[in-house]
Amino acid sequence: MLKIISAHEAASYINDGDVLAFSGFTASGAPKVVTEALAERAKAEHEAGKPFKTGIFTGASTSEHLDGALALADAIDFRTPYQSNANMRACINSRRIHYFDMHLSHLAQELRYGFHKKINLAIIEAADVSENGEIVLTSGVGIIPTAALLAEKIIIELNRFTPKSVKGLHDIYVPLDPPYRREIPVYKPSDRCGNAVLKVDPNKIIGIVETNLPDGLSPYTPADAITETIGANVADFLATQLRENKIPSSFLPIQSGVGNIANAVLGSLGANKYIPPFEMYTEVIQDSVIGLVRTGNIKFASGCSLSLSDDMMTEVYSDLNSFRDKFVLRPQEISNNPEIVRRLGLITINTALEADIFGNINSTHVLGTKMMNGIGGSGDFARNAYISIFTCPSVAKGGKISAIVPMVSHLDHSEHSVKVIITEQGIADLRGKSPVQRAKTIIENCVHPDYKQLLWDYLKLGGTSHTPHTLNACFKMHSEFLNSGDMRQTDWAK
Repeated sequence: MLKIISAHEAASYINDGDVLAFSGFTASGAPKVVTEALAERAKAEHEAGKPFKTGIFTGASTSEHLDGALALADAIDFRTPYQSNANMRACINSRRIHYFDMHLSHLAQELRYGFHKKINLAIIEAADVSENGEIVLTSGVGIIPTAALLAEKIIIELNRFTPKSVKGLHDIYVPLDPPYRREIPVYKPSDRCGNAVLKVDPNKIIGIVETNLPDGLSPYTPADAITETIGANVADFLATQLRENKIPSSFLPIQSGVGNIANAVLGSLGANKYIPPFEMYTEVIQDSVIGLVRTGNIKFASGCSLSLSDDMMTEVYSDLNSFRDKFVLRPQEISNNPEIVRRLGLITINTALEADIFGNINSTHVLGTKMMNGIGGSGDFARNAYISIFTCPSVAKGGKISAIVPMVSHLDHSEHSVKVIITEQGIADLRGKSPVQRAKTIIENCVHPDYKQLLWDYLKLGGTSHTPHTLNACFKMHSEFLNSGDMRQTDWAK
């Protein structure tokens, strides 16, 4: 019989040096109380002069309950594959935590391949669990099907906030490993290929901790003039592609990243009268998706998590019958699977931190050195997209930073994976263009007026080379910001 235990008893089973894996994807579906108790234990061990750190595998970012609490408690040795917590980020950038960034679709299979450390304990948030080890997950899946398979032991947080009636929203499928792997039988976003429940060996389950807590997600900041314009530019571009028969008249599934720009883009797609109702095959289903499902603009959404604000989640849970045939939640190696992305012909829309005039993208590092969050799933999608779009505001820090520079300070997506760049200034379609043609298109259409002449002048420095970089000047805009706090002061002659 499965045993009910406290969060502190659960934390007592975790030892210094253990490697832990967690359910969820974003804060959705991530454990909440065992990690808080573990942070308390780590602090107590440190106060007693004892070492206490753990390795952590997650699906993606988590929450203050997990990444935040454990980072503050100095309880993390290494962390992968993605994070977005301020405390975690500070520890990573001071090298107190060893962080290795990864494409999200890679982690589960690399764990099965034995490329990483062995998982001692998996902690899983569940809406329901049976004596024979059938688990109904909550709002996020992540890597937990593989982690539960590999872990020596399992602890379950049984969260009463999520109704048992979510059973049926999930599609749990773990592909075979090479050389036995077969095609994944998903031919449209609504196809299912796995089970509604996660099945684990019940003998691994050492205890159940009962909770009743929401994920704690707040609504995203409403769109402002810049994000609205970016969204409208994306919608206008895709509408033009439809008119020119470069996209099938029935349209194609959309993948969209996370955050305010992504919400603005989806809102603009829904509002554009030339964009027909569409499906999504993506990672994260956000609040904006719910509204578009209700209006019929989105017909179906496949993802890895329902990353909804608490109020929106309450609405969805109270009206599950209306949404049951509109969503499916999958493990991230399926939601982000490159082969499915290419076969379905996804239009992918992701946010850049920085782009350069030749079409390379930095998604992760501020000024090339400080980790922001991580690459996430953008690489899984962009490299294999029907059309890959990257969006960003043209400037940051009140105009003191140009998001478009001569050379990206860190490379996550090369020019070969980037088809279109869109800012609030306009649209740069890079398909079929040489490096100089790409540079001219980006400068003319996407760069803020304060930086256009500066970047035209840089382009002239390179002479007649195929890719006219000037190596002693390509990072001068970054250096100028570090020196004076304003890239606009860059002087190529110095």
